[in-house]
Amino acid sequence: MDLSILAGELQQKIKGKILINEPLKNHTTFRIGGPADLLVVPAEVEELPYLLEFGEEKGLPVTLLGNGSNVLVRDGGIPGLVIKLAGGPKQIQFDGTGVVADAGALMPRLAREAQNRGLTGLVFMIGIPGTVGGGVVMNAGAHGQCMEQVVTRVETIGPDRKMRLLPPMALQMGYRNSSLQGNFNYVTRVYFKLSMGEKDRIREQMEHNLEFRRQKQPWNRPSAGSVFINPPGQAAGFLLDRAGVKGLTRGGAQVAEEHANFIINKGEATARDVLALIEEMQRLVIKLFGVELKTEIQVLGEDLNRRG
Repeated sequence: MDLSILAGELQQKIKGKILINEPLKNHTTFRIGGPADLLVVPAEVEELPYLLEFGEEKGLPVTLLGNGSNVLVRDGGIPGLVIKLAGGPKQIQFDGTGVVADAGALMPRLAREAQNRGLTGLVFMIGIPGTVGGGVVMNAGAHGQCMEQVVTRVETIGPDRKMRLLPPMALQMGYRNSSLQGNFNYVTRVYFKLSMGEKDRIREQMEHNLEFRRQKQPWNRPSAGSVFINPPGQAAGFLLDRAGVKGLTRGGAQVAEEHANFIINKGEATARDVLALIEEMQRLVIKLFGVELKTEIQVLGEDLNRRG
């Protein structure tokens, strides 16, 4: 497979940026990950149908990547075509208390723009460094709020390259979960319904949430956010703390001292380091509490030895 020829064909059809063998560590908040065969940053949502068609015609697997904030890319990278929405189309439109945002729009930006208009409902987004599309797929949330409470419709594109508008009921949103996970329907736009509020009060709530994160989480260090989802009726961070995992290290990966449910990249961590650390954290919690922790981080790509 001549990637240069494929990239040339693509560039004739789209306005977006195309990179060959691009290290995905440059596109994830973990700063970890092998290369993408082809990384495409579309210029507009309307380029997605063609990109999906191109992938099908050329026999290339297609992977959508948001801001890379809740993912771990394996050391062998991701084969085929990786479409990165963050950095691409990210338009946000307001109409009264209604909002439409492209999937590539960042959640903190959307929260700020809503606050500037005196609209409340998105305060929880302010410290989540992901895209709107990724936030819907995992039903992102914080401080007792989540996407499920404010989303009214989601526009998706499926394998047949047709756009569809899905109501909330079709999304089956639950705790850090939705029916969009793993079903090959890609989010293109998200519709929200907000409420009027006081700008100053909304800003105060945002600053409070940000300060909480700064105090309790490894702020401004490479990580992928919470490693595990909370088991029913329990907090993963509490169980991990009791298991004594803070500071535990595997290679360049370390459990954060500030919060036991975060892993940080100390500089040269590999995905293999992180996965080994995750396995050890799970083992210790099972041993002490008999609870099996499930990962919130999405693991993508292939191991280094599988890609030769």
